[in-house]
Amino acid sequence: MTGSSSGIGRAIALELARAGADVLVHARQSAADAQRVADEIRGLGPSATLLLADLGRAEVLPKFVDDCWHALRSVDIWVNNAGADLLTGDEARRAFGEKLQILLDVDVRSSVVLSKLVGEKMAQGAGGVILNIGWDQADRGMDGTSGELFAASKNAVMGFTRSLAVSLAPKVRVNCIAPGWIRTAWGESANQAWQERVRRETPLGRWGTPEDVAKVARFLASADAAYVTGQVIRVNGGAVR
Repeated sequence: MTGSSSGIGRAIALELARAGADVLVHARQSAADAQRVADEIRGLGPSATLLLADLGRAEVLPKFVDDCWHALRSVDIWVNNAGADLLTGDEARRAFGEKLQILLDVDVRSSVVLSKLVGEKMAQGAGGVILNIGWDQADRGMDGTSGELFAASKNAVMGFTRSLAVSLAPKVRVNCIAPGWIRTAWGESANQAWQERVRRETPLGRWGTPEDVAKVARFLASADAAYVTGQVIRVNGGAVR
């Protein structure tokens, strides 16, 4: 799975490993973090393979898919979790247009192209499951620059998921998880006003955790979700605004 060295990606990788899956751990450049996740997975029993790749570069994507198949020999579940960090990373200081291009390259193009390439391979074989990551407020709207940027990029991923599910049915199921307020790196450092806003806007009255998202991913990847495809599943504590 892509973007699995920390946060939601790490939690999904570990949850799938607990279910018995061998996992390919991917990071753009944080090899040490990815290695720690791989070691955790091996501690649970399954095997773990580590790959580094900058998925914001279009020319990398076909080779990345081939490398994954070569490493695992077969891929049954594919999770597109890689995403640009525009809130806490170096890119947070960039101009609006630069941020938009980063999101289009990393969040949108990698999810779309990798899903297409992976889906074709799965459809030629025994089938499989593809999971993309959206955002629960993308199609509801949120004020501010970050809200505008992430709405543009994640709506693209969510809409593409629905269409690809139709294209690849019945052999490949394609769904999207749309997390809400999840306590990842940004949530840990958010100021008191944001902490209060999250509790106010979330009926369950708390931040979500990466593990909350991971458990939904495990369900969607399992045979228990065999009749679920083309869906955007919100994991957001019941928030509607």
